[in-house]
Amino acid sequence: MGLHLVTGFPGFLGARLLPRLLELRPDDRVVCLVQAKFADFAKKEVARLEELHPHVRGRMDLVEGDIVAEGLGLRDARLKKKITGAFHLAAVYDLAVGRDFAVKVNVLGTRHVLHFLADCAHLERHHYVSTCYVSGDHRGTFKETDLELGQGFKNFYEETKHLAEVEVAKSGLPTTVYRPGIVVGDSRTGETAKFDGPYFVMTAMERLPSPGVFLRLGDGKAPAGLVPVDYVIEALARLATSKVSLGKTYQLTDPEPLTAFEVSQAVAKALGRTFVYLPMPTLLARPLFQPKFVQDLLGLPLQALDYFDHDCRYDTTQAVKDLGPMGVRCPRFADYVGTLVTFYRKERDRVRRTAMV
Repeated sequence: MGLHLVTGFPGFLGARLLPRLLELRPDDRVVCLVQAKFADFAKKEVARLEELHPHVRGRMDLVEGDIVAEGLGLRDARLKKKITGAFHLAAVYDLAVGRDFAVKVNVLGTRHVLHFLADCAHLERHHYVSTCYVSGDHRGTFKETDLELGQGFKNFYEETKHLAEVEVAKSGLPTTVYRPGIVVGDSRTGETAKFDGPYFVMTAMERLPSPGVFLRLGDGKAPAGLVPVDYVIEALARLATSKVSLGKTYQLTDPEPLTAFEVSQAVAKALGRTFVYLPMPTLLARPLFQPKFVQDLLGLPLQALDYFDHDCRYDTTQAVKDLGPMGVRCPRFADYVGTLVTFYRKERDRVRRTAMV
């Protein structure tokens, strides 16, 4: 029987991961570190999960604390004697986040988690959820074994997630690192907790006249590292319960990604919109999107522009190799974009467009 510490609950990934994880590990339990301001929400989420997934009943405990505090803000040190595993999912995911706050949560928070786990005498494995975008402004192929290549960063989110992964690498803890790409909704239901990434394109396309004109930034050939949440969850859960993954890093994204331009075309088709695509260098497009009213009008934040014209391909060799025998494969965007659009249209006024912090 194992006890796993989980950060980032009741966030979208954590709430979806835990039922699957506990299904695969029927003798294990989890204890979720929850910020005081999310305590009531977390209790309701546990009740919801217990109703949907009877196998998790009595196996999910909540403890109040915060990764930004020394010792995770825990009053009872006895937890260290019981922990056998940990899943560190908590982070601030916001392309426009300020550096001080991003450092506090992503870097110092990760450092506090690592220090706590270093004192857990029975720790068997630490599972850390990073992001493909620790690659920063690197161009070309970014391997699963790559981390520090002298890259710069497009925003403070990328920079601080990179610095956090460096902390993980330096910790010496038995760790598996997971780097999702741009996570979108469930490929089967469309469900998501946050409309960003390609949803920015959906919003802009719906607000512009059709037939009409839509920008194609750069040459349109940059790969779009999109990945549905159901693949990320299944991959993470299956790898986390396998001995083969110890000490490895996995880039969880589409091994054969569409280009940014192909994604735009697929979204337009699913929306039933028609556009002529006007080529424009990103450097010229940036001043057009600089005014806040333009960003608000189109629902497209300035920081998102960098991802339409960044030629970086994420190698997924290790992920494909280890997940293949488990029957876990990433769905193709063209096969589920219609599902994403249907959910977006139904829930666009009820789903967040900002980070849960």
